Amino acid sequence: QVQLVESGGGSVQAGGSLRLSCAASGRPITNSAMAWFRRAPGKKREFVSSIGWNGVEKLYADSVKGRFIISRDIARSTISLELNALNFEDTADYYCAVRGPSSFYASVREDDYASWGQGTQVTVSP
Repeated sequence: QVQLVESGGGSVQAGGSLRLSCAASGRPITNSAMAWFRRAPGKKREFVSSIGWNGVEKLYADSVKGRFIISRDIARSTISLELNALNFEDTADYYCAVRGPSSFYASVREDDYASWGQGTQVTVSP
């Protein structure tokens, strides 16, 4: 079992930046890929970014590529998402997720993830 807790959400003006964090506890997650997803109001949850077990492999959705940066602190069992050049369409609840044991590699598929955090809200004003 893994518990995930996101933090760092808030309200920001368009063009601004935020940094989200996700802390994992419970079973070790050093051999598991992790990811960020988001759900905007009235829309389905979508993939944002994923990072492999050792923090080297990274995947980004086309909508955030070049603006968001995912990173991993293996020793502290945390991942972060740096959100830059935010626009109104980035407004969403952002969720952290982790794959199962020995699921090393980054994935864009929601069904590949075993545990989810409660989400943190990001609101971008025009």
